[in-house]
Amino acid sequence: MAAGRVGTDQHSKGPVVVVAGGGTAGHIEPALALADAVMRLRPDATVVALGTERGLENKLVPARGYPLELIPPVPLPRKPTPELVKLPLKVRDSVRKTREVLERVGADVVVGFGGYVALPAYLAARGRVPIVVHEANKSAGLANKVGARFAKRVAVAVPGTTLPNAEVVGIPLRRSITSLDRAALRAEARAHFGLDPDAPTLLVFGGSQGAQSINNAVSGAAKDLADAGVGVLHAHGPKNTLVVQEFPGKPAYVPVPYLERMDLAYAAADVAICRSGAMTVAEVTSVGLPAVFVPLPIGNGEQASNGRPAVDAGAALMVDDADLSPAKVAELVVPLVTDADRVAKMSAAAAGMGHREADETLARIVLEAAGA
Repeated sequence: MAAGRVGTDQHSKGPVVVVAGGGTAGHIEPALALADAVMRLRPDATVVALGTERGLENKLVPARGYPLELIPPVPLPRKPTPELVKLPLKVRDSVRKTREVLERVGADVVVGFGGYVALPAYLAARGRVPIVVHEANKSAGLANKVGARFAKRVAVAVPGTTLPNAEVVGIPLRRSITSLDRAALRAEARAHFGLDPDAPTLLVFGGSQGAQSINNAVSGAAKDLADAGVGVLHAHGPKNTLVVQEFPGKPAYVPVPYLERMDLAYAAADVAICRSGAMTVAEVTSVGLPAVFVPLPIGNGEQASNGRPAVDAGAALMVDDADLSPAKVAELVVPLVTDADRVAKMSAAAAGMGHREADETLARIVLEAAGA
């Protein structure tokens, strides 16, 4: 059996849980949040992560103390290409190597979160090891559509997801997010970023790489924000630059390339303007932060679908990317950030959306599927 988490007895009698969520942070972070919850509920368990040589999991998984087993990725071309001809051989090779890992570690359950790593994991486990599928988006991806056909349990983030027999559990999130007390951390958070301690504050971010349309619209409304007495913390992305005019005597507009401490960023803010990836929606609602979502205008519209339940619950607003401009920020965002009563109502609606318990809810489903 593979070594378990750091500090776990190698000869543990507990269940062996294999998580498949490599590639992007949107797949990896829920897998790691689940892993942490499994270990809280069953300290005798072993959790092993599957990944590929190129994915972010090579950095994130070892940093959290879990062993990582590498398998060949199975990228699925969206259009006919020469790679499509090679796909059956790639799938077969990846499934064979994944099956070897499952046998070697003595897997009791496989939990997939979609993406390149999940498909071979599902195919390798089929008929041999119980499978649990978790889908974060309202529109399920190909890997999870396949896995759901022979999964023991299917868990989803929001109602109405396109998978059969699904249980709505939310998205597993890091405990540092779900246990965040924004009010208690506010003074520390604003001091950390050099923000005005008392001004209404807007948090701006567009994912790890930033979002040019959001950058341009919000920075273009800097004078409107300053005149309204609004402070701004703006993560513009490490590959982007942002130069914002300073207005003496007004709350600071603080541009940063990247936010290492999202917990402090959430605590510093009264409202966020951001994309609406599944993880982003889950995090901002979990911490009770009202948001203005600007869905990424590509793909099959999943970002708009992700944000819609929060909008319907009164926890967020939504603006099409094409409609976002400095004038729209002045018209829509400034009145929101400066209306304390409205912000409080939206915050209460956000906190009631259920993601805070998703990690342990899913962990119980997984342990039950493993027979533990």
